[in-house]
Amino acid sequence: MKRIGILTAGGDTPALNATIYGAVQKANALKIEVAGLIRGYAGLLDPRLPHVMLNPLFSSIPELDPCKGGTLIGSSRTYVDSSDTATLELVKQHVRKLRLDGLICIGGDGTINGMQAIAEMLPCVLAPKTIDNDLGLNYIDEPNEWVRTPQAAAPGYIETRRRSRDSLRLEDIINYATPGFATAVFVVAQMVERLRTTAESHHRIAVVEVMGRQSGYIALGAAYAQPDIILIPEVPVNIDQLTQHVARLYDQQQNVVIVVGEGVRSDDGRELGAAMATYDPAGNIRYSGAADALVQLLEQSLGDEVFAETRAFEPGSSPLFSRKVGHTQRGGRPILFDRFCASQLGGKAVELLVDGHSNEIATLQYSEKNGFTFSSIGANKLRDRWGEIHPREVHPSLYDADRLQLSAFGMEYLKPIFTRSVGADDVEYIRREVFDAGCLSNRYQSINTDIRKRIRYL
Repeated sequence: MKRIGILTAGGDTPALNATIYGAVQKANALKIEVAGLIRGYAGLLDPRLPHVMLNPLFSSIPELDPCKGGTLIGSSRTYVDSSDTATLELVKQHVRKLRLDGLICIGGDGTINGMQAIAEMLPCVLAPKTIDNDLGLNYIDEPNEWVRTPQAAAPGYIETRRRSRDSLRLEDIINYATPGFATAVFVVAQMVERLRTTAESHHRIAVVEVMGRQSGYIALGAAYAQPDIILIPEVPVNIDQLTQHVARLYDQQQNVVIVVGEGVRSDDGRELGAAMATYDPAGNIRYSGAADALVQLLEQSLGDEVFAETRAFEPGSSPLFSRKVGHTQRGGRPILFDRFCASQLGGKAVELLVDGHSNEIATLQYSEKNGFTFSSIGANKLRDRWGEIHPREVHPSLYDADRLQLSAFGMEYLKPIFTRSVGADDVEYIRREVFDAGCLSNRYQSINTDIRKRIRYL
């Protein structure tokens, strides 16, 4: 294997550059050229084939910094349709022109689907990334739990899940944590902690919405900031139970902080944040605001009497307020855990190609005996019998649905990730860089400006 391509697809995460860096460093050691494809699959479809040689003379270019968030080669939500034969033929021609012997795709489930068709013509492997931590399995036979039942009154089917295991072992988890997840939780924990002081000072109820779609891992990780209530998409919200919890907590401490995953559902299965049926470019529901919807429900169910003492003589504005962490949790410098795991997974992806694997995913594994190790799994192992990849959900054993909090076993899951996730250099970076006087006089230097000088076209 003399030359491989690498691309990043889907949404950005803080650890993408670290993954590219790990792949390039491994390729340098093996004397393999690495071509970075600009803007993901879109670059592979572009007739000009924009690309950057990431290791000329087997030495990494200086712009490739594993401590920088985002991706220096850009990303897009363009995907390759396996049924589009004309597009696949174009990809085949472009692969031949670039003289690629293999391809590393960095992404999530959508990237896997795009990679599947290309793997028929070129060895392809995936290095995982997603802040949602939903790419993987709680145990190897999990995809077999999905069942489809035909609808009686209309065409189509109803998809349900029959969970086969009530308990979980940490060593059973396939891909223990995805690069980007730890940094996202780090950002969320800081925001929740800061909002707590405002809620305390003004005797208010704060509802903080975090990302994750149908998976509640980021909300679960926010437990490090000690929110009073955590709501995850996997457990429908019972508004009566929630109201009782909030009223009791407010009576005790005169403030409440609630963390809610953006895909949280009501008892009837309705996604609270999907009031408007709009979609992003990848076809995913564009959530309009689970936190706002939850505030409205609590305003109705709590009433004014709960706040009679603490809000006397106050203006008529609501004692409840909502905040979205939003894209902040997807950006910025990756913390130590993400940098290390991402770079190792990038290197593992190169090893998989060299060893002759294709349509394979590099994975992070954990056991109490061996700690974190790096392995792989066939991409199709993540699919159910109909070929669909489901987002990994928070297993019931990780969450206490009665207390609306992290369970004892959930604590055991998080500890290996976060106990030493922040490095001394992360703290030193804050001390040295954030209020550097040079920031006042110099403009921000975009990596896009630097990398454009290196882009080549065919």
